[in-house]
Amino acid sequence: MKLGDLDWKPLALVPLLALGVLPLIASPSTWLTLTVAGLAMGMIIFIIASGLTLIFGLMDVLNFGHGVFIALGAFVATSVLGLMGDWTGSGELWRNLLAVLPAMVVAMLVAGAVGIAFERFLVRPVYGNHLKQILITMGGMIIGEEMIKVIWGPAQIPLPLPVAMRGSILLGDAAIEKYRLIAVVVGLIVFAALIWVLARTKVGLLIRAGVQDREMVESLGYRIRRLFVGVFVAGSALAGLGGVMWGLYQQSVVPQMGAQVNILIFIVIIIGGLGSTGGALIGSLLVGLMANYTGFLVPKVALFSNIALMVAILLWRPSGVYAVSGR
Repeated sequence: MKLGDLDWKPLALVPLLALGVLPLIASPSTWLTLTVAGLAMGMIIFIIASGLTLIFGLMDVLNFGHGVFIALGAFVATSVLGLMGDWTGSGELWRNLLAVLPAMVVAMLVAGAVGIAFERFLVRPVYGNHLKQILITMGGMIIGEEMIKVIWGPAQIPLPLPVAMRGSILLGDAAIEKYRLIAVVVGLIVFAALIWVLARTKVGLLIRAGVQDREMVESLGYRIRRLFVGVFVAGSALAGLGGVMWGLYQQSVVPQMGAQVNILIFIVIIIGGLGSTGGALIGSLLVGLMANYTGFLVPKVALFSNIALMVAILLWRPSGVYAVSGR
């Protein structure tokens, strides 16, 4: 897509929301703190949702069991970080990163491996049937949660931030949490990597071509099924990474944590346009900002603010901000 062909209207939603709320918040420093916190929360939600965005946008699979990979990634990271107390307890950021990065990698590998089995035994028999996909993947999530309880137990497990990632950075009178800044950086890296793979690599080209005309790509000698399995594994691994980020954000993990964020994930995907990576990023940022602003201004409204946001977006664009079907 050429730069001139890009629809800029959805890109303006995030700054418009932030600037529109500014007059309602008396203190600029409070507004800045809430805005950065909302953007960080949005980036974590994007990491979680990006995997399902790939799976649905490229494979047309409604995976309601996506939450099990989120929870699995968080629990695996808890175990890995628990073995690296000397590193997480250090006050040096580089030592903390050398503990968190392996935890992320292991969580992604485990989630991706489980994703292979999930796709083979649960999803593959129901390709093309959305109703059966919803039912069987929800069943898979329930089974996955019970397996997590068997391995790690049903109780909540603390997942404290490494020492150097705790606390805040002061920008004037605004306090910006260090971990939230790290979350923004990780989210941007994930977004850039996805855009690059899908738009600039041969694998991305083949996947997009396979979605449009599977028979033609297969006639050229490429095995689309293997590519689609790879997409499912990549989506599962991203969910595992998102689980690590969300667990550190909450500073605790529970087996039901994946199911708890499933609603947010689907709100983001619907706002984004059912499969658009850029749309999912915008939807995630809007959801994160809306949750923080309403939680501060009108706490009782915060419970359904994201539903109201989704309704408002769909009234403006019924197919989402960047509808895949419209491209």
